Amino acid sequence: MKHLVRPLSCTLAFFLFMMPAVFANEGAHAAIGTTLPTWSIIPFVGMLLSIAIIPLIKPQWWEKNMLHTAIGWSLLFVVPFAAAYGVNEAVFRLLESVLLDYIPFIVLLFALFVVAGGIAVKGTLAGTPKINALLLLIGTVLASWIGTTGAAMLMIRPVIKANSWRQRKVHVIVFFIFLVANIGGCLTPLGDPPLFMGFQRGVPFTWTFHLLPILILNLIILFIVFFAIDHHLYKKELAAGRSPQDTQQGDKEPIHVEGIHNLIFIALIVLGVVANGVLPKEFAFFADGAGIPVFDGIVFPYATLVEIILLLVAAYLSLKTTKQSIRAINEFSYAPIAEVAKLFIGIFITMIPALIILKTHGAELGLSQPWEMFWATGALSSFLDNTPTYLVFLQTAGALGATQGIATSVGTVSQIMLEAISAGAVFMGANTYIGNAPNFMVKSIAEENKIKMPSFFGYMGWSCSILIPTFIIDMIIFFLW
Repeated sequence: MKHLVRPLSCTLAFFLFMMPAVFANEGAHAAIGTTLPTWSIIPFVGMLLSIAIIPLIKPQWWEKNMLHTAIGWSLLFVVPFAAAYGVNEAVFRLLESVLLDYIPFIVLLFALFVVAGGIAVKGTLAGTPKINALLLLIGTVLASWIGTTGAAMLMIRPVIKANSWRQRKVHVIVFFIFLVANIGGCLTPLGDPPLFMGFQRGVPFTWTFHLLPILILNLIILFIVFFAIDHHLYKKELAAGRSPQDTQQGDKEPIHVEGIHNLIFIALIVLGVVANGVLPKEFAFFADGAGIPVFDGIVFPYATLVEIILLLVAAYLSLKTTKQSIRAINEFSYAPIAEVAKLFIGIFITMIPALIILKTHGAELGLSQPWEMFWATGALSSFLDNTPTYLVFLQTAGALGATQGIATSVGTVSQIMLEAISAGAVFMGANTYIGNAPNFMVKSIAEENKIKMPSFFGYMGWSCSILIPTFIIDMIIFFLW
């Protein structure tokens, strides 16, 4: 950490010198965005660059100090912000991000990680192109119903096990992130948090089925590309003298699932997520933001508390009722979820100014066409949390004055505009490792299993060469009119 002291101190001094002289008592929280300078996102950029670069040059240091790095960049935002706008405003923004966004986010990931880690697929799985495509398809279908995180945690270990005999298998994990951890979650509000936020704001539960044609087109394109790549590399494996039988001993073992009772706990997690959206609509006790007062108008909603309790109960019951031998089959450890927790606390805190600025000036961006909304929502969702990004652009679309479309709590949004925002938020989360939390978890689990995953920029090389052309086709067919 000492190697970062000088550059961090210089950046801190720069912020203190350049911050405008605005104090906490000069206006409401909403007015901060009008005075917050654009370069206040420097700590966020620094956090992203740290994730991208440090693992390449000092991997062992990074593994031990990623939390210190996240805290360092967070302080570079919080301290100058408090100096410029007041401690109360800084505490307000910090609690708003950590308490209301980060904690529910990480608890959901933790619960799904623990429960899915208690389900083991045993049997002889050969990582052939057909089997790999089938496993990816199953995960993609599940993603809309148990969430991208749930589907990713459930399917990643069988995929890794099936391909354990292969040397060339990074592409399988990359396409797994594309399909299972992101694109597959577009059909229901349960699939991805942005869509659930839309459901909470009046978008009908089944409306997301309108994205089915886009999903089908993307699946056709991506599975053709995947099968071509996998078949080519599979033939190279065979030519090198390797085969699926290399890792199989004795007779083939029939495919079967152990720890299947954990599906009950996945259902409990889904119930908790749905309850968070339904309770305020159906019961007065939970309505109108009712909850526990925390600080300066921040209220921790009772509905969110119910969700967290149900999620933690599901994780606890899974740990207590699942045999350790089942988790041993999955080589289960807490390292992947710990890595996500450490990095995303820094991401959630340092992206506060970016979200404030975006919320304040989003309507001024001049976005009035579906294709513009598709790319704007998608580009920001690739690097920011896609849920608040979705909400900002949903609000922007609601202010365009549409007279026909979907009636939401932020105004009427035309159907094509809502499709563009939804597709951009869900699909383009696959563009980077940080675009969606399951991406990093899949990467971490793969690396635990000795698969050398691409670097941050290396992964973007895959996404830019495969996903971006796919999204251009989406734009031309569905949004360029």
